[in-house]
Amino acid sequence: MLTRRIIAIALLVSSLSALSFISFKKKIVHVYLVGDSTVADYSDYDGEDYMNKRYPVMGWGQVFQPFLRSDNLPKLKHLIKGDSAVVLDKARGGRSTRTFFEEGRWAQVYNALKKNDVVMIQFGHNDAAENKPERYVNIQGYKEYLRLFVNQTRQKRAIPVLLTPVARNYPWKDGRIGNVHGEYPQAVKDVARELNVQLIDLQQLSIDSFSEKGQEYVTANYFMNLPAGKYKNYPEGQKDNTHFQPEGAKEVARLVFEGMKTLAAKK
Repeated sequence: MLTRRIIAIALLVSSLSALSFISFKKKIVHVYLVGDSTVADYSDYDGEDYMNKRYPVMGWGQVFQPFLRSDNLPKLKHLIKGDSAVVLDKARGGRSTRTFFEEGRWAQVYNALKKNDVVMIQFGHNDAAENKPERYVNIQGYKEYLRLFVNQTRQKRAIPVLLTPVARNYPWKDGRIGNVHGEYPQAVKDVARELNVQLIDLQQLSIDSFSEKGQEYVTANYFMNLPAGKYKNYPEGQKDNTHFQPEGAKEVARLVFEGMKTLAAKK
């Protein structure tokens, strides 16, 4: 009799342990970032020695993971349908929607997608480069590639999010940055409206944020405007009003996170 009771208790403990494991098994959502150099993770660039070759340049995707820590996810519960989120930054410098597709980079993302994964799509800087035909995409083509990314994401029952291109550090007028991307931000909005896709207007968010900080501060601290002799990878300094230093990348990552929270609130 005692032996039967011991066996029964052991089985009960075993069952409870199994249930506990099932209950606490994490539901991981992968958040894919696709885009250009302003999004890219330079610390994971094909085996390059980042600290001795590229630092301090950073894309906002490089510092995005900390914003998706577990205690922040309840703020994104209508977008991140899990209790853990892992950022997979597939963005690469110099890519437009077309070249990202032609090089097979989109296919790699598409093939890996699972239900409820999130795909955040931010292009435009290189699509608009009419003086660089190897990457240029006109507005009609830009929209077509965005539609393709959105529709194929949905085929996999994943969630697409479109972002307008982040602002460059020009043109400044009367204390504010203007739109340097022409019709491309509006094209993103048009596709978002047409296909009923979640949209983060990162251009406007960054214009507002940068303008509030002011031209002098943003130029020196957010963008890759470096004095000679400060960084070993740029001994002669640099003037670059497109790519970010760490502080700028972190600010843009914060803006994207704030934009995601707004999307969740609209659901």
